[in-house]
Amino acid sequence: MQRYPRDMLGHGPDRPDPKWPNGAKVAVQIVLNYEEGGENSLLHGDGASEAFLSDIAGAQPWPGQRHWNMESIYEYGARAGFWRLHRLFTGRNIPLTIYGVATALARSPAQVEAMQDAGWEIASHGLKWVEHKDMPEEEERAAIAEAIRLHTEVTGEPPRGWYTGRCSVNTVRLAAETGTFDYISDTYDDDLPYWTRVADRDQLIIPYTLEANDMRFATAPGWVTGQDFGQYLCDAYDVLLAEGEAGRPAMMSVGLHCRLVGRPGKIAGLIRFLDHVAERGGAWFARRDEIAHHWAEHHPPQGGLRPSGMSRDIFVETFGGIYEHSAWVAERAFELELGPAHDCAAGMANALARAFRTAGIEERMQVLKAHPDLAGKLAAAKRLTAESTAEQASAGLDALTDEERERFTELNDAYVAKHGFPFIIAVRDHDKAGILAAFETRVANDTETEFVTACRQVERIARLRLGALFG
Repeated sequence: MQRYPRDMLGHGPDRPDPKWPNGAKVAVQIVLNYEEGGENSLLHGDGASEAFLSDIAGAQPWPGQRHWNMESIYEYGARAGFWRLHRLFTGRNIPLTIYGVATALARSPAQVEAMQDAGWEIASHGLKWVEHKDMPEEEERAAIAEAIRLHTEVTGEPPRGWYTGRCSVNTVRLAAETGTFDYISDTYDDDLPYWTRVADRDQLIIPYTLEANDMRFATAPGWVTGQDFGQYLCDAYDVLLAEGEAGRPAMMSVGLHCRLVGRPGKIAGLIRFLDHVAERGGAWFARRDEIAHHWAEHHPPQGGLRPSGMSRDIFVETFGGIYEHSAWVAERAFELELGPAHDCAAGMANALARAFRTAGIEERMQVLKAHPDLAGKLAAAKRLTAESTAEQASAGLDALTDEERERFTELNDAYVAKHGFPFIIAVRDHDKAGILAAFETRVANDTETEFVTACRQVERIARLRLGALFG
């Protein structure tokens, strides 16, 4: 048995209507990352200077040395860029979420006061603006705890949202295990929030973005001018607005940094984007905590079946009857590489079908033979499985005239005599007349063709049963 932890399905083809306030078509969420004073520096106890997300092309860490130019660029973000952005957003009454590095916030009391006076959310961006990928788990757990403690000390309130950014594979789990956060944002995998199961609790995830993000002024491929950035944001909004107007509202995250978009030539593109959204309409500008509360109210976590997390006994008990009287199909499916993408009807249908398709001809033949005749003696004696009873009733096969019953009996006898297994069809896909017509056509086929057709119909029956089971 293997279990694959990545979720390749998400909301799937029928993502929920988020029901944004006032009928908004796009929830626009702007994040301002406040990292200045929390970056790698010998002054902060680090072994080398910072080298990430600055206007120094090709910057590399300087082990054992302070990088005066790098420090100065970060200082611009705190000294000038932050205040330029503060004037822009407060002037337009647009709420922000701050991703605040705890040590950076502690070194910027005037900026923290301005954030709070503006009514902005201050979420946690970790203890320091450093890489976590190589941190031992216990060290990262301790860093998260210290970030929460220091954040609370500096701002007066514990953070309700979390985003590390330079995270490890353990980050989301470790943050969720604290039980502290209304949401976590260390993913980039969807256009809507979603719930994920961590240990014994449901954790809300609000995905972030690395593409609608000014960080690409400092990475390749990236933005060259503010116009590049602004045009990309406008194009993204127009597509999401059209989707929202077509009945598929979503969320648009925009990521900003004081030292990057806080520069005059870069902020011009951001201003054009804000003007564009105001002209087009349809947006709900919200903080991330507001989106979290809205999602929890309108789309609370659902229990549902989670096959990838079931024990073998529960799994077989739940799915052993999907293939008629053939629990071995479920037993073999349990041994496959299952993950969150299998925790739905389509996922389990595929897993069970794989187990069935890779079985030998004789094993598959036994599955076919386990199916009852249509409107046959077992049905008359009420000895069908509950699934088969409901399926045959759905097509009216439990209410045949004497003439219809006689015809079905003749065809059943002829089909079994010729092919050696019962006639199988997914009756929920047909009405009584359609079933009878298919019966009369297929009884004349050669057995090899009918074996293949019957196996496909068995898989189709399983898919319909799973659809009902998952609701």
